[in-house]
Amino acid sequence: MADIVITPANVLAASNAERDQGIAGETITAGKAIYLAAATNRWMLADSNSATAEARQAKAIALNGASAGQPVAFQKSGDITIGGTLVAGSAYYLSDTPGGICALADVGSGEYVCLLGLAKSTSVLAMGIQYPGVAL
Repeated sequence: MADIVITPANVLAASNAERDQGIAGETITAGKAIYLAAATNRWMLADSNSATAEARQAKAIALNGASAGQPVAFQKSGDITIGGTLVAGSAYYLSDTPGGICALADVGSGEYVCLLGLAKSTSVLAMGIQYPGVAL
C-alpha cells in the first residue's frame, strides 16, 4: 500500500475547519487519521483492517504530534493542508497502516472503506469523512 507521505510540520487547518482537542492514547503525529476509543476516551490511530470495528472508522485528522497522555488537536471537517502531495480531484481514504492516508487504488481486498475527503488541489484535502461499514 502506498500512503501519501506527510510532512507533519506542514499540516495546517484552514479557516473553515471544525477543530477540537483531546488526549492521545498512543503516539500520534500530525496528518494521521485518528478515532476516539470508547473504552479509554483517548484518541488512537485509525486502521482500515483493524479487528476492532471502532478503529476502522476515522473521526478526525491530527493537527499536532502527541505522545500517550498528551493533548492532541484534531480536525473533523473543512479544508486541511495535509502536508503531502495529492492528486487534485481524487478521493483519499484511510489505509491499513495505522493513521495512514491513501488513494482508493491502494485500499486492499478485505479492508474497510473510510473516505477521508477529496483533494481540492495538490496540497489541500476537503475533509468529509464517511464510513459505510463495508469491506472491499
